Parts: sequence; C-alpha cells; structure tokens
Amino acid sequence: MKTTLSPMLSVRRGSQAIQFYEAAFGAEVVYRVDDDSGAVVAQLSASGAEFWVADESPEHGNFSPESLDGSTCRIVLVVEDPETVFKRAIAAGATEVWPVDHRHCWLIGRVVDPYGHHWEIGRPPS
Repeated sequence: MKTTLSPMLSVRRGSQAIQFYEAAFGAEVVYRVDDDSGAVVAQLSASGAEFWVADESPEHGNFSPESLDGSTCRIVLVVEDPETVFKRAIAAGATEVWPVDHRHCWLIGRVVDPYGHHWEIGRPPS
C-alpha cells in the first residue's frame, strides 16, 4: 500500500457541494454516506485526484470556511488544461480570485468555490 494524502473539506450543504465539485471539476463519487439528518461524508475523485467532502461538525472541531469567515488552506489542482477547468469551475458557480496566467513559471489561476474553499488550478512548466 502506498502512502497518500487526501484533504477532507468541511462544508455546509454537503450534498450541494458534491454536485458543485462534479460540475466544476468532473469529480466522481467514490464513497458516500448520508445520515438521517441529511449530513454527508463523501470521497470524490477528479481524474484520480482524491479528496473528501463532509458537512461541518462543530462538535468535532470541523468548521467550514463559512463558519470561520475564511479558510485555513488552499487546494492546488494540477491539470493538463487549466483554462478549461477554470472556466468550468466559474460556470458551475465558483468566483474568480485571479485569472489563469503565468505566475512563478506555472500557468495557474485561482477561484473560491461556493463553500469558501480556494482552489489554484494550474500546471507546472513543461
């Protein structure tokens, strides 16, 4: 078994968040559990890049960026065609922070998703 690292994003409205990530990044649900209250925990894969989405649970110290009024991390999504993925994320409801451009030798842009998480979408120099 190889070591992997998969972020778990705390959100409000988990089911809607999953729909956003499917539309924005072409993510597919790998695993999903819904409880009786409507809260969800799901593992998603965007072309093999895995991450988790879960409704926030303040009782366990898991807060969404909406509760924190900010986020504690940014997610870097490395893709072959940053412009296309960036446009798809905007069309799905993300907000542009800065457009795709050449920065620090990368072709990269930044969006914030409707749940407060910041995504840098880009690729390193080829």
